[in-house]
Amino acid sequence: MSKIIKVLALTKYSSQGASSRLRTLQYLPYLDGQGFNVEVNSLYDNAYLNKLYATGKRTGFLSRYLLRLKVLLSAARYDLVWIEKEVFPFCPALVERVFKMFRIPYVVDYDDAIYSHYQLSKHWLVRVLLKHKIRKVMQLSSHVSAGNQHLADYAKSSGAQAVSIIPTVPDLQRYHTKAQNEEQSLVIGWIGSPTTQVYLYDIAEQLAWLAQKYSVRLHLMGATEDAISNLPNTNLEIFSWSEAGEVPFIQNLDIGIMPLKDGPWEKGKCGYKLIQYMACGVSVVGSPVGVNEKIVLESDSGLLADTPESWQEALVALLESKDKREGYANNGRKAVEEYYSLQVQQVTLANILRDVAGAK
Repeated sequence: MSKIIKVLALTKYSSQGASSRLRTLQYLPYLDGQGFNVEVNSLYDNAYLNKLYATGKRTGFLSRYLLRLKVLLSAARYDLVWIEKEVFPFCPALVERVFKMFRIPYVVDYDDAIYSHYQLSKHWLVRVLLKHKIRKVMQLSSHVSAGNQHLADYAKSSGAQAVSIIPTVPDLQRYHTKAQNEEQSLVIGWIGSPTTQVYLYDIAEQLAWLAQKYSVRLHLMGATEDAISNLPNTNLEIFSWSEAGEVPFIQNLDIGIMPLKDGPWEKGKCGYKLIQYMACGVSVVGSPVGVNEKIVLESDSGLLADTPESWQEALVALLESKDKREGYANNGRKAVEEYYSLQVQQVTLANILRDVAGAK
């Protein structure tokens, strides 16, 4: 019988945090069946997140840090540590250095360019003390798993021993292709959060024009009421986000959109919105920023747009052609089945963890 591989997973959030749920927690059932015993320590629990979402304030983090520190005292009992981004945000990489000193191997995972938060912080002390922190965390690791090529290149330039790309992916057991839209008016949709809804405002005029000319409806999941005033005359309907509601929401769309600005933070994004749309058989339009361009071009799942005018042109092209929408949708679903899915990527992740544990 194969040896059980004991893993300490240090996630940033509990199941309510999208990054932790998608990059770590959804892999646990498969890993359990592959001989891994994964113990999860979430830095911020559901109670913390509920309070954060309700008030917008980050409080009680010191107690969370102390609880994690207690867990770290037993890190040597595990075959490896699996870290989401960093052990302690906004602190130097002291724990990661200790892991290296005591030969405790760790895999560190990134789905965002969090180093840009440190490097571009408005607080000079953060910039001075932490601008090179993530480079050091990557350099000290046994393996870096990155959500896209941009993050992987940063890891390689930091001197990481080994780097692999694992995109942020959906579970095909949950994501199924869309049903036929029996409504006469077509639906353009977006799924995201209050922090990313601002990208929609750059194409507000174009969305309003489309709503008037084509009677198209705009559905947003995860946006706040602020979107109503910033996206006038768009036949807008806002849906509250829930994990259970994501798939039915996307299945009701005819076109899924992902606008972004071209900035250092956005270059590190992993295109998960696009992949969600593709998994449900929905054609897409996205900004050619970071991995978005690779996803859309290689899968032939939709169109790219980098100006308000090109956004209007791309959306018109899809609204006026059912054949184009269906062709792109079929291509997108095929790409998810072949690469951008949990079922494919969980094998890659298990091999990485197994290799690192075997090197201890």
